[in-house]
Amino acid sequence: MAKLTVINHLTLDGVMQGPGRPDEDTHDGFEHGGWATGNNDEVMGRALAERMTGGPLLLGRRTYEDFHGFWPKQTDSPFSAALDNVEKHVASTTLAEPLPWVNSTLLEGEVPEAVAKLKQRSDRDLAVLGSGELIRSLMPHDLIDEYLLLIHPLVLGTGRRLFPDGGHALGALRLLDSVTTTTGVVITTYASG
Repeated sequence: MAKLTVINHLTLDGVMQGPGRPDEDTHDGFEHGGWATGNNDEVMGRALAERMTGGPLLLGRRTYEDFHGFWPKQTDSPFSAALDNVEKHVASTTLAEPLPWVNSTLLEGEVPEAVAKLKQRSDRDLAVLGSGELIRSLMPHDLIDEYLLLIHPLVLGTGRRLFPDGGHALGALRLLDSVTTTTGVVITTYASG
């Protein structure tokens, strides 16, 4: 059975919204997009490269559409080809097959059940990038095995959080690894359950 790992950038106050660029996610009037880009360094690059080895991705609709609208146009980035080539599973109740991005498959049925089946039949570990609503829908079903969190030394005070108030209680997580980048980002890996 495949392991499912959430990989996300967070601020100290838990915001995960719009880390990559100003226009990435402006929902609810969010004006702080691009907050994570100034903290990239070689340590972060190595840590992400080690964990993202070309295994399948599981994405929510919004993240899928954002990635599809951005990455294929970045012809000078090695991430573009990697994201084109990787198998992408998309959780959405509004999209329909065929999906526009190469190597993309729409999950069928209720998301928690579809993800559980995907984990059962996959021989390669899965990674979730972004996709906050998807993550929050999987938490109550104990479908997330690990959280790789890149915690930036920044407090925004507003924005969508990975673990919102009133959300599902995960209980204690077990720290598997941590490393600090040259820019003060703490990269942590936690096992759930």
